Amino acid sequence: MRTAARIDKLPPYLFAEIDRKVAKARARGGDIISFGVGDPDLPSPPHVVEALARAARDPSTHRYPSYTGMPEFRAAIAGWYERRFGVALDAGEQVQPLVGSKEGIFHLPVAFVDPGDVALVPDPGYPVYETGTILAGGEAVAMPLTADNGFMPDFAAIPGAVVERARVLWLNYPSNPTAATAGLELFQEAVDFCLANDLLLAHDAAYTEITYDGYVAPSVLQAHGADECAIEFHSLSKTFNMTGWRIGWVCGAPQAIEAIKRLKTNIDSGIFDAVQAAGIAAIEGPQDHLHATVERYRRRRDLLCEALETMGVKVEPPRGSIYLWVPVPDGHSSETFTSLLLDEADLVVAPGTGYGPSGEGFVRFSVTLADDRLEEGVERLRKVFG
Repeated sequence: MRTAARIDKLPPYLFAEIDRKVAKARARGGDIISFGVGDPDLPSPPHVVEALARAARDPSTHRYPSYTGMPEFRAAIAGWYERRFGVALDAGEQVQPLVGSKEGIFHLPVAFVDPGDVALVPDPGYPVYETGTILAGGEAVAMPLTADNGFMPDFAAIPGAVVERARVLWLNYPSNPTAATAGLELFQEAVDFCLANDLLLAHDAAYTEITYDGYVAPSVLQAHGADECAIEFHSLSKTFNMTGWRIGWVCGAPQAIEAIKRLKTNIDSGIFDAVQAAGIAAIEGPQDHLHATVERYRRRRDLLCEALETMGVKVEPPRGSIYLWVPVPDGHSSETFTSLLLDEADLVVAPGTGYGPSGEGFVRFSVTLADDRLEEGVERLRKVFG
């Protein structure tokens, strides 16, 4: 059987590879502690679960949903953007629900990237920016993010010939995997760059609500001119501990949202209405769980940073996301250090190279594991470091 050439171009998906390694280690009897995947260990808020149960008992939700999402859910999203960012959105023209933000991120290049076109992607960055581009027949060109530059892109360093072929520019702050945070100044610079070069600016904002130490993450849609060239992806996954529910959205420039809507009507049949009802409950209901969740992640962040520092590994506590971007010890690459932790301590971390070539020399730790397991993981780290 012959597979399509486009499949042959795809690297193994990082997190599927992590799952494979974990399964292999468990098969040999290992007690695996995984810092590898950013999957919240806390349950979804009870009022959200109750809203799903009520809606699921209503037979009207058992039929095909709207391709463009329940009007009430789109209105709830627009209302949240107004309250949270002071951004006014037309719920009908500027908001499109998604089957999880990953779905929309992956499919975006199908709507905007022709074969031979370029998408500018952060390196290191979420792998789906690149893989979606590859399957659309485009070329993903890396924007290196380095510690020296605070893991921010340098737009002026992008070659003019590349910019001429580019159609999309991706950003992600707070960042996965680097945990870097950005101010509105960067977003304004990005909007200005995209307007000047006729690019779509796509911002993956999955972690805006997981922030610490007084930092409040902005939206790219707050930048002047963003309504002409920018869209923003958001998700209920991390904010409301709903990774398994698969519900998110994209919002912003009306022309871009219209193209995404046309694409999605040909790809899927929408989101189960009961899940959308739960989404409304999440957005419009009590938010007290969020403070407790962020405080728990902050404690874990601090514990891990302090422990690493005692081992001679200096990590600046990040102000956003659920990750630590940790330099590997001297004499190791990302891959060899990842293997060392798994082989000698039954610990799983994500190698930096899984997020792009500029991730070499780093590994990513997630703080989404139970407190007792994190503490046990820290003790195993101490033994590795001697």
